[in-house]
Amino acid sequence: MLLVDTSIWIEVFKKESRIDLEAVAPIDEIILCLPIFQEVLQGFREDGAFRTAREALTAFPMVESPLSMGVFEEAAQLYRKARRVGLTVRSSVDCLIAVCALRHNLTVLHRDRDFPMLAQISGLQERTVTRSSPGAGS
Repeated sequence: MLLVDTSIWIEVFKKESRIDLEAVAPIDEIILCLPIFQEVLQGFREDGAFRTAREALTAFPMVESPLSMGVFEEAAQLYRKARRVGLTVRSSVDCLIAVCALRHNLTVLHRDRDFPMLAQISGLQERTVTRSSPGAGS
């Protein structure tokens, strides 16, 4: 199962997307978590696009909903662990997303440099997708 990160959804929702989501992730394997839901929706300026994206996103299964204090504590510990070994995580939200993936044994599908770093210090499974061509992945 794949936890599709905000960095992928941003590309998917662009008018001229360079990522064909269905080519890199079977739709029935896509999972979301609340931090991704928030990050994606807060980026929409137009109400119509916001409503369309919200409707699309709510169609996917959601893990860690509602979020418990334990998720936040684990995310803080993951961030601290990275710092202790000299890695700088740019987004604490990525730590929340990573913990959601870890708790449910999901692979994070992304275009973000934080997840490979977090995978170095945890059991996080991650897969980077390039946007150079539709469906491209690595």
